[in-house]
Amino acid sequence: MSIPPFYADELHAWYSDLQNQICHALETIEQESLALPLYDQWQPETFEKRSWDYSQSGGGQMRVLQNGRVFEKAGVNVSCVWGEFSKEFAKEIPGAEEDPRFWASGISLVIHPRNPYVPIVHMNTRHIVTTKSWFGGGADLTPSMPLEEDTAAFHQAFKECCDSHDAGYYDRFKQWCDEYFYLKHRKEMRGIGGIFYDYVNTGDFEADKAFNKSVGETFLKVYPKIVRRRMEMTWGDVETQKLQHKRSRYVEFNLIYDRGTHFGLKTGGNTDAILMSMPPSASWAA
Repeated sequence: MSIPPFYADELHAWYSDLQNQICHALETIEQESLALPLYDQWQPETFEKRSWDYSQSGGGQMRVLQNGRVFEKAGVNVSCVWGEFSKEFAKEIPGAEEDPRFWASGISLVIHPRNPYVPIVHMNTRHIVTTKSWFGGGADLTPSMPLEEDTAAFHQAFKECCDSHDAGYYDRFKQWCDEYFYLKHRKEMRGIGGIFYDYVNTGDFEADKAFNKSVGETFLKVYPKIVRRRMEMTWGDVETQKLQHKRSRYVEFNLIYDRGTHFGLKTGGNTDAILMSMPPSASWAA
């Protein structure tokens, strides 16, 4: 496998296009909220763009929306990097111990809404190449005020996504998500789950790529609908406290367990982009 692979530009271009679509969808919701007096103390915001260079080769683009009306913070990042893993870290990556060269590209987002009835969400899809290659990613919902209609809609959307590619994917990736997004030190789930997958390489690159793309497209289809369904709901101090408490659990998971955070920090990635997932505020108060 050559590094970068021959399809590097194509895949990176797709991730960048998805970034454009997602940012546009969220900015559209910010503008729609002008019709809701509930948010009148805030102004609609757009994404700020910041490009960065990787310490070896490649780089990425951060896009962050802060202090908006509906979205208190939203980050949508795309990266395309290549180089060599450190000798120590190469032992942890499939196919890298015998040859430390790698290429990786993907998109990662985390959205922290202002309204506690609008759920926090995370989604990422990525492709990594060493002497082996694979796709990974997933999407999960973390509501402060769980509502069954939203839980059902989110899971149904990703079930349909998985079923359209492999009948066994959904059950397998849903269970993997439940196991992965679990705070062992607190013995609790981070949220209501979704799907999580890694090391997907069936031997049919085009089929694997199509599934990976479907995950991003499914997010774009389902999450804005959930936001629009909940953004008109009023909230008070009790709901805000629950939001702040849930955010604290988000911080704990991403700093202690998250693979993407560890991968980025150990490979010399952009620290601001890696820690983009942190909420603007959180509380550990009981």
